[in-house]
This record gives sequence, C-alpha cells and structure tokens, in this order.
Amino acid sequence: MSKTNMETAQQEVRMVHLTINGLPVTVPQGTTILEAARQLAIEIPTLCYLREINEIGACRICVVEVKGMRGLVASCVYPVAEGMEVLTNSKRVFASRKIDLELILSTHDKHCLSCVRSGNCELQKLCKDFRVYDENVYAGENIQYDFDDSAKHMYRDNNKCILCRRCVAACSKWQSVSVIGANDRGFATHIGCAFDDSLGEVACVSCGQCVVVCPTGAIAEKDNTKDVWRALGDPTKHVLVQTAPSIRVTLGEAFDMPIGTNVKGKMVAALRRLGFDGVFDTDLAADLTIVEEANELVERIREGGALPMITSCSPGWVRFCEHYYPEFVPNLSTCKSPQQMFGALAKTWYAQRTGIDPKDIFVVGIMPCTAKKFETQREDESAAGVPDVDVAITTRELARMIDRAGINFQNLPDEEFDAPLGVSSGAGAIFGATGGVMEAALRTAAEWITGEAGAPVEFPQVRGVEGIKKTSYQLGDLTLKVAVVSGLRNAKLLLDSIKRGEEDFQFIEIMGCPGGCVNGGGQPVQPARVRNFVDLKSLRAAALYDEDERSTLRKSHENPVLKEVYQDFLKAPGSHAAHQILHTSYRKKDRFHG
Repeated sequence: MSKTNMETAQQEVRMVHLTINGLPVTVPQGTTILEAARQLAIEIPTLCYLREINEIGACRICVVEVKGMRGLVASCVYPVAEGMEVLTNSKRVFASRKIDLELILSTHDKHCLSCVRSGNCELQKLCKDFRVYDENVYAGENIQYDFDDSAKHMYRDNNKCILCRRCVAACSKWQSVSVIGANDRGFATHIGCAFDDSLGEVACVSCGQCVVVCPTGAIAEKDNTKDVWRALGDPTKHVLVQTAPSIRVTLGEAFDMPIGTNVKGKMVAALRRLGFDGVFDTDLAADLTIVEEANELVERIREGGALPMITSCSPGWVRFCEHYYPEFVPNLSTCKSPQQMFGALAKTWYAQRTGIDPKDIFVVGIMPCTAKKFETQREDESAAGVPDVDVAITTRELARMIDRAGINFQNLPDEEFDAPLGVSSGAGAIFGATGGVMEAALRTAAEWITGEAGAPVEFPQVRGVEGIKKTSYQLGDLTLKVAVVSGLRNAKLLLDSIKRGEEDFQFIEIMGCPGGCVNGGGQPVQPARVRNFVDLKSLRAAALYDEDERSTLRKSHENPVLKEVYQDFLKAPGSHAAHQILHTSYRKKDRFHG
C-alpha cells in the first residue's frame, strides 16, 4: 500500500466516543469495551479470554453494565458504540461476577493448598477479589474425573478445569496440533482427547503451551524436582546443572522482578547454594550445536544432502515433524539439541578430564520447555552408554526449588558459571529467541562459506517475533535462502507451501513455541491480564540480544573451550567422534498415536 493510500485508510478509521465509569474515552471503531477500559487504566477481570485466539465471552467474568440495555454484556467481545455509557464496577456487575465464581467453584476441586498453582491461580485471585468466602453455595452433583498422568511431560486433572477452553485454543490455533477439545455436552462437558483417549495415547507434541495458558491447576508439568533433590543428597553422584539460554531472562519473573530482567548472576548463585557440584551454561552447548550444524549445512550444500536443512533444537518441533510431517524427517539436522549435546559432552569429555565414571555423573537441565522432559527419554541420546541428560526441569520447577530451600533470590550476589563448561558466546545466548539459532548459524556458516574472517556478526532480517520470516543472503557465490518460523501453526503453513512447490530454501529454523524458547511451555506462568496486553516474547528476547551485544565473544566457533574440545577430543566438526557423541536420529511416526 502506498503512503497516500495508508494515510487515507488511517483517516477513514472512525473514532468512537464513550464513557466508562463516567470517564470519557475515544477509541477506534471495533474496539471492545475490555480494550477501551484499559485506555483508562481500568482492568476488567477475565478468565476465558486470550487475545486473538480465545475471544469467546464464555466465562462471563468480564461482564459490564451498559446504559439502556437490560442484560449485562461480555466486555471481551462487545464492541463500543458512539455515546455508550459503561459501568464496570456497579453493584449489579459485582453481584453477577460473584455468582459466576460461586457456580464455577460448585464443580471445582478446592484442594488449593496442595495445588501447584496455589498463590498463582487466576481463579483463586478472583475469588479473593470478590470475597467469595463460602465455596459451597451451589453444592450439588459433581462429576469426578480420572487423573491423567499418561504423558511423559505433564498431567491433566479435569476436576480443576473451569472449561475456559484456553488450552484448546492454544493447541489448535497456535500449534495446529488439536489433540484436545470439548467432549460431550451440557453438564457433562469436559476437555479431553478424541474418544476420551489419554494424553499418552495421542500425538501430543509435549510443547506445554496448554500449560502456560491454563488459569488454574488443571494442567501442569510433571514435577521432577524430587529426582533432583534425591541426586543432590546422594554422595555417590557428581551432580551437574546446565541452564538454557532463555532461563536467565525469565526466572526473575518468578520472584516478582520486571519482565525481561537478566538474572544470570543470581541464577548461578542460587544453583550453587542448592548444592550442585558444577553450575554450567547450556550456551556452551549451543555454540557446539552451531559449529556442528553449520558444518552439516555446508556439507549438504556442497555434497548434495537433503535440503532445506531444518534445525532440530526444539524437541516439540521434532516430535511434530515425526508425527505430522514425516516426509521432512530426512531434512532435520542430525545434531542433538544443546541440552543433549551438553549432557553428551559432560559424560564423555568432561568425565575423562575429571576421571569420574559417567555412570556417577548426574546431569540436570533447567529448560524453558516441557518437551525437554520427553527429549531426555528419546532413543539414541546416550553417548556414554547412559542417558545424556538424567532429568530436565522447567523454569517454574527451579523457582519452586529455590523457594523451598529458603534462598532469598533478589538479595543474591551475581556469580559466574563454573569452568570449563560455563564459557559461551553471545551467539549461544540468542538461541533462546526465534531467529537466534539462524543468526548464530549464519555467523559461522558465512565465515566458512566465504572464507572471510570479517563476515557479518548481526543478521537483523531474521530477528523479531513474527511467526514467519524469510530472507536471503549472498555468501560468496552462494545465494542462501533461509526462513525462520516459530509456533507449529506457522511451521505447518511454511511446510505446506514447500510441499506445493511455492517456496524454496536451503536452511530453515523452526521453534515449536511462538516466539521461541523465551515463550516456552516451561516458562513462568503469567496471568491473562499480563499475557493479553504485554509483549512477553519481545521483552524477554530483547534481554538476550542485549547480552549478545555486550559479549566480547560473538561467534560460536571462536569459543576457546570448543577449540580445546575439538583439538583434544573430537578432532574436527563432523568427525566420526562428533557424530558418535553429538548427533542423533529421528523416526517417522504414526500421527494418530503418541
């Protein structure tokens, strides 16, 4: 659209004047009452609403009074009108919201003290705000559902479900997986898989996006912290911990710090106080992944391997590919993810260096992703004859461990990662954001393809939180066409276009979660009032790019520890030893079964 046409279109946007609680506000036509209220710093409570994917007006918590109308209206879906007079805090509105909450509680498992979301539950907060003291006002028939813990990464407890359908929307509209939905009708309605199969029986990709949007404790990751505590208390175990790139910019949220705060130093200090024998950085393994991945890309281009090569760092995406797009399995990079590469290196090179039997090394991954729990149990992930990684826990689980240990996180000093597996580049840090893997790989691949040490360090075209980004780079005689995708719905769109012959690339980065690991299914839960109106992905990603910019080492292949590892142990990128330790395999699977 030309500049003139854009200006004309903007002029044609009709502005609407209304009052909310007696205060005037002017907003564009089509704005909902909920959105208009925020212009006045008035926050209307919601339960089911998720902007753009679950605007259904079902829970009725957001109802408001509009002058001249008999009934209350759901502000999340009701558009403003010229001259409208709205009340968000009248006696009638408060009474309606309280009744809604009492009705929700009538079928809700109210064992709040033992719930993982106690203190961070949107239903619990609303009940407190609206003084719902008697939780059994509408006690009656209450259907009891079986507890489903069949999946490797999470559990589902429908006795705590409020039928908001936020999980269903995330699974279908963000991820295009759609393994859950509303079953039955009326009072018997419940969220489940087709034919009421368990989660472990369906092709769930373990991404955890349903977990981070659930307002209650109906869905949560399986808690593996007991395994970590047990290892820490075992004198025969040498317990190592690694933290994924994105954890440093999200963990602070669990301790009421501003979104996007980089707490790397405090995180290291907390892990050391928990008793780990080695506190290391997955960023080093991210650098290692880039060196192997860039080498693999160059080999495929020069020797005629399967193209486009697609990244394999995201286990949710890999599982999606195996089940839903098996024809692209040969295109997956054979590189293990950074989590698994770290574990493999720890139980081979590090074990030899320290003289510790790999069987006595216990590796814990602190990950943004619930699919990492599944990944630790995949086949061909045991370079030393034992699992590369023993346990993966989420950012949320680490926060609970810190709380349980009585560590005052905000008052901790900043400390540094341990050597030698704590040295990393800025390229490793940006792995946590969509486009970060691509940019890190390009920094190395560009230098290797052109043979020029002064190859670019920054590739801004692949940055940003857009779901699909496409560009090309001229590297010597090669025109390298690349794409960056986050969120499995966007992956589906791109892969379908490739299958139709409409797109052509040599290299594709795909991250399973929208925005990348910074928005992973294992990250701190933010309530809808934050998630709907704050750009979590951009704020968190910005902190990673800031760390990269401040780093003196910005290319993965320049990491001095990696140079030592290759010189003394692996010999060269893509070597036989490297393939034995750092690479894995994937399998085409039935899309209808887990």
